[in-house]
Amino acid sequence: MSNHIKQFGWMKKMAENNDPAWLETTNDTSSRRTYLDELAKVFDQDSRSTRHKLDHFPSMVPTTAVGRLLGRYELFKLIKYIPGAIIEAGVFSGGGLFSFAHSSFLLEPHNIYRRIIGFDTFEGFPSISEQDASGESVHLKEGGYKDDCYESLRLSAQAHEDFRMLKGRRQIELIKGDIDVTVPQFIDDNPALVVAMLYLDCDLYEPTKTCLKHFLPRMPKGSLLVFDELGLEEYPGETLALLSECGIEHLHLRKLDFLKMCYAIL
Repeated sequence: MSNHIKQFGWMKKMAENNDPAWLETTNDTSSRRTYLDELAKVFDQDSRSTRHKLDHFPSMVPTTAVGRLLGRYELFKLIKYIPGAIIEAGVFSGGGLFSFAHSSFLLEPHNIYRRIIGFDTFEGFPSISEQDASGESVHLKEGGYKDDCYESLRLSAQAHEDFRMLKGRRQIELIKGDIDVTVPQFIDDNPALVVAMLYLDCDLYEPTKTCLKHFLPRMPKGSLLVFDELGLEEYPGETLALLSECGIEHLHLRKLDFLKMCYAIL
């Protein structure tokens, strides 16, 4: 366990209980927690309608949340002219997947063939392999990062689809289940699949390796391979999966200025 986690006992307790308030705070500090609490209080106490607050969300969300949205927007621009699906492995609460969906709706409203597909158990980590065991994250346990949001995300996806300029072809897809099972089956069921971006946020060795094995052969030159935890001691499995499946020496890795994620243009 890192010194940072030891310093804040309350954070460890929240993690052990899978408290949703902890789920996005692995790199938290007491000042950042105060910041998040104050924004939450502003949102809850504001007498205006939820609809109004959602429409003016930048005033009530943390800068880090806006940063994640902008990061996905920047990544999307890199593959706007690359045909194929956007695959996110590890959906969690849906912020990343829907950021890509918003980017597509805004920047390519007529591209009805852009599929945005998210894979997740929606029940937390199914298991922890020996390649993950040395990780420092308190989430590395069966059920870690559990966020029971599948139905909410499904309904949200439907609302966005209904509002699209062009309808008739579903764009946002949620694939629920163990990635080691659902990804090979998805490939079998979708023989024409081409992947423009593979965003790996599984955190773990086995699902990351499965995604690399099955999706990389379907990624054309110019497509984007994105890692959310590459090189992080908290989640060594992601790095080990890359080294095991395809190596790192031929990847020209880049990063965005304001996020930990890194990517390679293939």
